[in-house]
Amino acid sequence: MSTAAERGAGRRALLEAGDVEVEGRMPWSSNVTLLVTVRLGTDSTRAIYKPAAGEEPLWDFPGGLFRREVAAYELSVAMGLDVVPETVLRAEAPFGEGSLQAFVDADFSEHYFSLLEQPRHAAGLRLVAGFDLVANNADRKGGHVLVDGDGHVWGIDNGLCFHRAPKLRTVMWDFAGEPLPDAVVAGCRELARAVPARLEALLEPDELDGLAGRARALLGEPRFPEPDPAGRPYPWPLV
Repeated sequence: MSTAAERGAGRRALLEAGDVEVEGRMPWSSNVTLLVTVRLGTDSTRAIYKPAAGEEPLWDFPGGLFRREVAAYELSVAMGLDVVPETVLRAEAPFGEGSLQAFVDADFSEHYFSLLEQPRHAAGLRLVAGFDLVANNADRKGGHVLVDGDGHVWGIDNGLCFHRAPKLRTVMWDFAGEPLPDAVVAGCRELARAVPARLEALLEPDELDGLAGRARALLGEPRFPEPDPAGRPYPWPLV
């Protein structure tokens, strides 16, 4: 039986090289977000395709959010957290350059607030929340937290991450004051030593510096923070 790492490597290879067929547009997305099937030989998988051409300009983030989706996956891998589905850059796809992310086959009636009430998801939720601190996630809505059929918790829609300025906006404040999970601390330790080379092609130098700085800060105080009442700690809508 293949390991999770082997299955992940296989999906990544398929996403990188397979033919992309658009099935339809995902609902409730502000940017163009497409459900696709990716095929390579006899292998196939569903994925989420976010083309650069379908992005709406934002006042506080530069264009190229699809690269941040890929950077979030690479950060998850580098930290050893496995909280972001396999995500790759595709230069050639039906609507041009964009990101492809493995589709999470989840019960979409579930979200952060419902998963929080289920103790079996406690550890997975804390990993996502810890990841968001490092990634500086500015848009962690409740619906961006999914659980698959194996009970694995994932964080999706990670395009609004890695801003050089503090931007953390999340619904996941229930763990405030708790120690960070050991896996998050270990991942921060790796980032403090060196930011992975795979991220250098995806983010600006000041964003890479900010990433390393957040990792060092969390090592100095390895606890989930309290929301800042003077800032904008919550996204909208919440789900």
